[in-house]
Amino acid sequence: MRVINTIALILVIVGGLNWGLVGLFNFNLVDFLFGAGSFLARLVYILVGVASLWCISLFAKIFE
Repeated sequence: MRVINTIALILVIVGGLNWGLVGLFNFNLVDFLFGAGSFLARLVYILVGVASLWCISLFAKIFE
């Protein structure tokens, strides 16, 4: 489980940094690296979304 938690945290950080770049500089790093609307870009977005759901469960465990 520790490996999954680490991967999820890294993906959420990547997603947060990407949104920061979009907000500050109107630059989407994921689209730049993989092509806007490409399968790989969509896969990254899906993985970041799933990772964020996983991190919600981690957050909930803190307050148990």
